[in-house]
Amino acid sequence: MAVSGQRRRPVVALYERIADAVHDGTYPPGSTLPSEPKLATELGVSRPALREALLLLQEDGLLTVRRGVGRTVNDRPPRRGFEHIQPLEELIGAGDPLRVRALLRTVEEPTDFTTQHLLAPARAELRFWESVLTGEGTAAALSHEWAAADDVLDRVHPEFARALRATDPDAPARGGPAPAASMLAVLVTASRETALSAHSGITATLLGRRRGDQLGRAADTPAVLVTQVVRVGETPVLAAKHMLPTGAPALPVLQSH
Repeated sequence: MAVSGQRRRPVVALYERIADAVHDGTYPPGSTLPSEPKLATELGVSRPALREALLLLQEDGLLTVRRGVGRTVNDRPPRRGFEHIQPLEELIGAGDPLRVRALLRTVEEPTDFTTQHLLAPARAELRFWESVLTGEGTAAALSHEWAAADDVLDRVHPEFARALRATDPDAPARGGPAPAASMLAVLVTASRETALSAHSGITATLLGRRRGDQLGRAADTPAVLVTQVVRVGETPVLAAKHMLPTGAPALPVLQSH
């Protein structure tokens, strides 16, 4: 598996430090985290970096913000669920698909998000794609997508595994998918003879500093976070987060019971 960039982004490493403190009982379920200044001092990190990690932990269901109380540790991740399987660049493109600009194509170790949604073991290597979706010259969405480990894909969806390998920098150019595509688009294209099922959740949030910089928007811009898990049978093969700031194209939602 080809690797580019760093194995673990700084915000991911900080996320994991806090998540580990939750799991080892330093911050047990129902407890309240220290204030941002105190926690930043304890961890030896800047407050902007800490705020980004805390926002991710909140989005992933590990923390809840309670007015007048602060950030508390949840007892268990929230339930999620509705989905129409279609690449985001097509779903919100209103007949004119958005363009996908790759920011990062690398490999990461699991976080709580991918451990929970891809059932990945601690030492697994997961492909991670970060992309900006643009339309009419404006950044409309930021996508983070992770694939299950290669050995899982080789077993449950070898066509998807081969399609992903064709995107590696050292792979032969012929026969591979176009580089300007989301991971979900690669999966859908590779699944003509493989049945997929999926679910998604939608949460209101703020962009945060790093994602605001990537989308050319202020850190406190309201946004919609769409989390997504796609399965073959009972096995998850892709997990994603899509951030759509205020002003992004409308996102059609089909709910089912």
